[in-house]
Amino acid sequence: MIVETEAYIGEDDPACHAASGLTVRNAPLYGPPGHAYVYLNYGVHYLVNAVTEAEGSPAAVLVRALEPLEGIDVMRGRRTLRGTAPAEFDLCRGPGNLTRSLGISLAENRLDLAGSRLTIEDRGLEVRKVSRGPRIGIRVGTDRPWRFWATGHPAVSGSRRMLR
Repeated sequence: MIVETEAYIGEDDPACHAASGLTVRNAPLYGPPGHAYVYLNYGVHYLVNAVTEAEGSPAAVLVRALEPLEGIDVMRGRRTLRGTAPAEFDLCRGPGNLTRSLGISLAENRLDLAGSRLTIEDRGLEVRKVSRGPRIGIRVGTDRPWRFWATGHPAVSGSRRMLR
């Protein structure tokens, strides 16, 4: 279950990959909505986004954290380091941990999120209270309150002090 996201909207958003215009790397942002935009961040972690606007209008939502509902043993196997696995709510806490736990890589870039091996679906789960605040983990565009999270959820990333 998605419990934290951040929005990145258009070429006038300095933190959006579209701020520098259309490139080979960010082309999925300009593509059809409902598709994945996956990229390698700082050469370390893959991050997954859902493209949200009409073709030609670059915007996406970064999936920052999930509450694992199934496949927990597989996720633990992918995240175990020197025999130690993270706690269940830490498996997908943070966008890099999330993609590692789910096995997401550049192979999932541009996939249709409604009809491929990588999907976002409505399972009719209870919607919690949602908090809103500035985006984190970026240096520009931090003034925009485009980060959304399930209030008080233990899988939400960022420091615990920030979430209070």
